[in-house]
Amino acid sequence: MNILILGSGGREHALAWKIMQSPDCNKLFIAPGNAGTAQCGTNIEFSVNDFEAQKIFCLQEQIDMLVVGPEEPLVNGIYDFYSKDEALKKIMVIGPSSHGAQLEGSKDFSKKFMQRYQIPTATYASFDESNFDEGLSYLQTHSLPVVLKADGLAAGKGVVICQTTQEACEVFTEMIRHKQFGNASKKVVVEQFLDGVEVSVFVLTNGHQYKIIGHAKDYKQIGEGNKGANTGGMGCVSPVPFMDSLFFNKIQSRIIGPTIKGLQEEAITYHGFIFFGLINVQGEPFVIEYNCRMGDPETEVVMPLLKNDLVTLFCNMHENKLDEVAVEYDERACATVVAVSGGYPGAYEKNKEIQGLPSNIDKQSIIFHAGTQSDSAGRILTNGGRVLAVTSYGESLYSAAKKSTDLLSGIHFDGIYFRKDIGFEFF
Repeated sequence: MNILILGSGGREHALAWKIMQSPDCNKLFIAPGNAGTAQCGTNIEFSVNDFEAQKIFCLQEQIDMLVVGPEEPLVNGIYDFYSKDEALKKIMVIGPSSHGAQLEGSKDFSKKFMQRYQIPTATYASFDESNFDEGLSYLQTHSLPVVLKADGLAAGKGVVICQTTQEACEVFTEMIRHKQFGNASKKVVVEQFLDGVEVSVFVLTNGHQYKIIGHAKDYKQIGEGNKGANTGGMGCVSPVPFMDSLFFNKIQSRIIGPTIKGLQEEAITYHGFIFFGLINVQGEPFVIEYNCRMGDPETEVVMPLLKNDLVTLFCNMHENKLDEVAVEYDERACATVVAVSGGYPGAYEKNKEIQGLPSNIDKQSIIFHAGTQSDSAGRILTNGGRVLAVTSYGESLYSAAKKSTDLLSGIHFDGIYFRKDIGFEFF
């Protein structure tokens, strides 16, 4: 099969790394990719949202499968574009329809969906300009802390946990009246704060069958000890110690099962990943959010621990044969540590040469590129906030995390920063 992956981050490098291992993968293309994905296949220069350019390329290269990494093209209807085009509809698109992608694209949509199917989640209310004053009054009596979420896609920045009523009212006003996140915050979801430990579960589904392909815990905050500003993710570990069979059973019966039932009952076309962002509150799972794609940096631990051929899994999903599949996992622990540019998640500089990248590393570690690019001289340069991730296997989370941090200690670029405590609470 000729396969095209859309995206340019660590998630896409991990997907490319996994897909290239399949004997069913003939040619692999990544658009736009990064310096790491270029080691797995051929990078192609076009935007993930340029559907017309993709059409020309897919027909020219006889693409059989399209794997969509980021959420934006899914919300923008890439599945629908391919399925409605006579020349493209034979291509297997890994991702939901725009309707299904609303599970991530609209917080209000997803909360109403969870209410309809009695899926445990935090209590909430939604407001926009039409009931702005009602929203301010609601905040005056809401318990603290309180969570405010921009309804639409906000590049992972649209969630604010407010500690005081004054802060909540100011953030609420900034989002709706001052369009802090543009159209994404024209509607705001005000949500109960849940206190617990977060974990993510990843499912591959065709809308009526599903398989769990992994789970992970990521670390959002920039500082060690989970302090400081939120980021796109500073590291990740799997398996998570509290994810025992009892907790897993609760997740499947109360959350995953009802979600798939809801997709069926509402005839929502869904052929891809569901990322269940969960929180463990005293042994009970609640949904914080749905995402309509794999996570980053979670993909960098989920793919190395998944023993199945990913291309075969995609085909089984497409052919309604997921029920016949037994998913197998590596029994080792896995830890990813992310190296970021100085200043991230605020302003940062690009084009810093990355030095010390090992040409050969043992099979215990993998380097996944995220914000990287190659120059004409073949040097690898920084090209983003999150630059690269080191993933390592180990007999324990501690040994896996230590291998990743030790390997990162030998890599350098101007301003490099990474957390040295990923997985710390489980050691």
